[in-house]
This record gives sequence, C-alpha cells and structure tokens, in this order.
Amino acid sequence: MLIFLFLQNNSINNMDNKKTFAHKLTVFSLVMITVGSVDSIRNLPATALFGSSLIFFFLFAALFFLIPSALVSAELSAAWPEQGGIYVWVKKAFGQQIGFLTIWFQWIENVVWYPTILSFTAGTLGYLISPNLANDKIFLITVILSTFWGTTLINLLGMKLSSRFSNFCTITGLLLPMALIISLGIDWLIKGNTLQISFSPMALLPNLHEPQAWVALTGIMMSFCGIEIATVHARDVKNPQHAFPKALFISSIILITTLILGSLSIAMVLPTAKISLVSGIMQAFDAFFIAYHLEWVMPIVATLLIIGTIGGVSNWIIAPTKGLLVALQDINLSKHFQRENKHGAPSILLVYQACIVTILVLAFLIMPSVNGAYWLLTALTAQLYMFMYIAMYATGIYMRYKYPDQQRPYRIPGRFGMSIVGYIGIMGAIITIAIGFVPPININVGSTLHYESLLIMGLILLSAPPLIIYQFKK
Repeated sequence: MLIFLFLQNNSINNMDNKKTFAHKLTVFSLVMITVGSVDSIRNLPATALFGSSLIFFFLFAALFFLIPSALVSAELSAAWPEQGGIYVWVKKAFGQQIGFLTIWFQWIENVVWYPTILSFTAGTLGYLISPNLANDKIFLITVILSTFWGTTLINLLGMKLSSRFSNFCTITGLLLPMALIISLGIDWLIKGNTLQISFSPMALLPNLHEPQAWVALTGIMMSFCGIEIATVHARDVKNPQHAFPKALFISSIILITTLILGSLSIAMVLPTAKISLVSGIMQAFDAFFIAYHLEWVMPIVATLLIIGTIGGVSNWIIAPTKGLLVALQDINLSKHFQRENKHGAPSILLVYQACIVTILVLAFLIMPSVNGAYWLLTALTAQLYMFMYIAMYATGIYMRYKYPDQQRPYRIPGRFGMSIVGYIGIMGAIITIAIGFVPPININVGSTLHYESLLIMGLILLSAPPLIIYQFKK
C-alpha cells in the first residue's frame, strides 16, 4: 500500500514530455533487447528433452513461426512505427476492441511466463547452494518473488537505465554462457565422448503420427516467441523504418543458431530421464565441468546465468506494459491505470503486474512437481501468445488491401507473398494451441483431466478481462 501511495503521489501524465526520451536505442540495442528477450538459455532443457528430433522441430518452428513472425512484424513496424506496436497495427486493421484484446494477450501471456523464467533463476541459485533446493517449492517461490519485484523497481526508473541494464545482462548473462555451452558441446562431440542421443536418420526424424512426438513443439515455439517485442520502442529509435527490419534479421539468425546448438549440447550429455526443466542447464554444465576438471568455473557460470535471466525479465516487464498503456490511453479507460512517473514508466501497471505474478507463482504449490508446474505455465503461455500472433498475421494480410498505398520501407514481396507468409504463420499458431492440450509423458503433470482442466480454466480466466473491461466501458 505504501508503494502504491508513493507511486500515485509522484506519478504524472507524461505525454507532453515524451520527446525527452526519444532516440535512445540503436540497432545494436534493438538486437540486444530482442535476443535478450527471446533467446533464453532457460528454454534449452525443455527442448533437450526430445533428443536429436529437436532439430526437426526447431526447423519446423522456424519455417512456420519464427520467419513469418519476423517478416510480418518487420513490415508492419516499418510502415507504422508508432509507439504501441501490435496494438497500433491491429487497431488500424480491425478496430479498437480487437486491438485491445490483442495487446492484452501479449501482456497477460508475459505475466504467466514470468514465474517460469524466474524459476530458472531460482533453480540455478538453488543448484549452486545445494542441488536439492532446485526442487524446493518454498525456496523457488521466495527467490522468484524477490527477483521480480526487484526488477520491477529497476524499470520504474525509466527506459534509459532499463536499456543499459538489459544490454549488460544480454551480453554477460546470455550470449557468453550460450557460447560456452555450445563450445563445450562441440568439443564433446569432436572428442568422441559418450552421447545420450543418436544422430541417425531414424532418430532425427520423429514419428509424426504420434501426438506425443509433437509435444516438443510447445516448448520450441515458446523459444521463438517475442521477435516483435522491440517494436513497442518505436519512439525511442532513430530511423525505425530501417532499424527494425535490420535488427529483426540479425536477431533471427542468432536465435536459430544458438537455440539448436545449445539444446543439443544438453541432450548429448544428460539422459532424458534426468533432465530438470528448472535446473537442467546447471546439470549440463556440471557434467561438462566434471569431465574436464573445471568444477571451479561453476559458480561463475551460475552467476552469469542469473544475470542473464534477470535481464530477459527486465526487457519483458516494460515492453508489453508500454503497449498496454498506449491501448488504455486510447480507450481512455481510467486515468488511474494510465499514470506514468517522472521517468516515463507506466508505474501503476507495473505494480499491478507484479501483484498478479505473485498470485500466479502459487501454481508451484498446486502441481505435483516443479517440472509439472513449469510445463503447465509454459503451455498456457504459448497458447495465449499464439492468439496474439494469429491477430498479427491476419493484420499483415489485411493491411495490404486496406492500405495498399502506405509507404513500406521494408515489405514482403507482393500481396500473394504476404498472404503465403501470413497463412503459414496462422497454421503454425493453430497447431501449437492444439498440441498444448497434450500432456507430456516424461513430465509429471498429474492426470490428463487435471492438466487439461487447469489449461482450459486458465485460458478462460485470462482471456475474459479485456472483453469485460471493454463491455463495461461501452
């Protein structure tokens, strides 16, 4: 309550002062924000569970999701670089209500996602102190909430500090550990050490007729989600029409390369049955360091991983919230929710977001295992996010007909080309939503009824608020 009163007393409607914050982000900063937000080393254990067949699913996800989302968001951000990103695009295409629903999906899926990525931070810290703590629910919850509220306070201090903090975290806490585990994996393979997976043609191509084979797609799609995240910072970028497409292209190459090689590095050294979704990356580093007699490096790597995760959370805390703020200001729902502090941060929304995350963290108490809670939140996040992407792809297709003469410094060649890319992306999103309801057999999520009931309940509860809010306003 004291935090709320402080924020309200110091908040101002900062719309006339936005020029103060303009042009703080370069192409390099956009790449760092995008890669730091999307390329998460914590996703590697979830994808490593599926062995060498993960190569097929990563390529499938790149073709049906990453490339379409990068191309469509690059064209839309180049043509309409206004602050607000996905909300602005969908509103122009289908109206304010659909735009508000879309930005809500982008915001709320992040709220659901925060406990999963921060459980990785908690698991890494716990593994460093004592491996048993990585599965201690109370320890995980304590670390998750402490980290999230601390990162929220950093973002309350403004975009300039947040950008510098994110750049530092992405380089030191994501790219360095990712490069290290990929290098260790390549060296492990070259030296002919024992592999836990096979690279035979039969192993590389999964049995696509089995629903369980497709479960891997949920985690892999989540690995690629967020390529459009930097577009909400349009006002903070010089020459956004050229900066965004360039940054998205560079980011896509980095993402595909690091995620495939990083996942394989874990799958090669850890048996599937022993991979923990929370501390799997630490298990892999542990196996490598023991084999190479480098155990002393473990605390350093753990510290870097924690820094990288916090940086990723910092990117996501502010970006979707700024998009939601634009929508709330546009529909003029309530001045209370639109408040910004003197640093231009949406202070009230950030605090409400932290309160909701605090409630969602309790999922770790109602699921039978830490891995089960992690996967449930991952599947729910993926499904909510896919609804947003369906709207974005449909917008890309429709805008070619609604605004044919709009200047597009970057464009997908031809209307037919945009239609192909958009429909491929929609197909990939629908498949991901459907597969999310299939419980994985190698993770304890309880009974199928329990798992699917929680997912359906979560989708209904988290999709309803924007519809209720908009109807109430009318």
